[in-house]
Amino acid sequence: MSASGGTKAIVAALGANLAIAASKFVAFAFSGSSSMLAEGVHSLADSGNQALLLIGGKKAQREATPQHPFGYGRERYIYAFLVSIVLFSVGGMFAVYEGYEKIKHPHELEHWYWPVGVLVFAIIAEGFSFRTAIKESNELRGGLSWAQFVRRAKAPELPVVLLEDFGALIGLVLALGGVGLALLTGDGIWDGIGTVCIGVLLILIALVLAAETKSLLLGEAAGVEDVKKIETAIVDGRTVTGVIHMRTLHLGPEELLVAAKIAVEHDDTAAQVASAIDAAEARIRTAVPIARVIYLEPDIYSEAEAAKGADPEATPGGPAHPVEH
Repeated sequence: MSASGGTKAIVAALGANLAIAASKFVAFAFSGSSSMLAEGVHSLADSGNQALLLIGGKKAQREATPQHPFGYGRERYIYAFLVSIVLFSVGGMFAVYEGYEKIKHPHELEHWYWPVGVLVFAIIAEGFSFRTAIKESNELRGGLSWAQFVRRAKAPELPVVLLEDFGALIGLVLALGGVGLALLTGDGIWDGIGTVCIGVLLILIALVLAAETKSLLLGEAAGVEDVKKIETAIVDGRTVTGVIHMRTLHLGPEELLVAAKIAVEHDDTAAQVASAIDAAEARIRTAVPIARVIYLEPDIYSEAEAAKGADPEATPGGPAHPVEH
């Protein structure tokens, strides 16, 4: 899966959310609808989230330094994690509080056509943003389901925008339902109930985002397909006869570290081994272009040692499993 920042989707979502936020606050001012206030804050929080993603993408492009020799690729994960915090606190918790207050102190909606009109406009605008995110994601997800794409994507931006837009559309439907029931029954408590539902939805989405970005921050290995490609590329069948053990780590969405202990013949010369390692590194980068940092350690493969299983104290560790050809 190619790692992509999804800049087009982020910009589309940012533009849509700024326009929607302004319209929701206007509707709240005229109608007093708590759903409109919660949705306005939600859209404002989403706008800030998209700005955070753009900032993270920009900072991640900085060159490596002596203090950060592997670069700043993980900045994108950090800013994506901040998005989940903002969505949870500013979006979700505020909506739950506002809804609770409205349930305790309900009042009749005024100028009902303002919130209804704004909600219809917002659904159209969010639908456009969601369509853009889906289109960009389809270019990357291949045969994966949407749940698998969100869980396996190494670039956090598109999953974040997808979940935000999906949550926004569901939230708008909930807000429209709350406003509609409040108008039909003449009881403003339904507006408050709709607002609480919006808050709960945002909190759930924020928790999913936090869990996924936490995994990326801790450090995820390459995907199964990329691992197979790397193992196959390492072995040349002559000097390099197998992979004793290997570890991979995403330094960022578009940069992969590969560390492996490789099996060579006991009578190979140092020059032969060095040449074989250089050739293996070139094959790895051809097979998996994002594998930019590669460390290969030659060793003599021993069936007796391999039969003992993984050495928990080995670096980088892992079971012995030479690649067969």
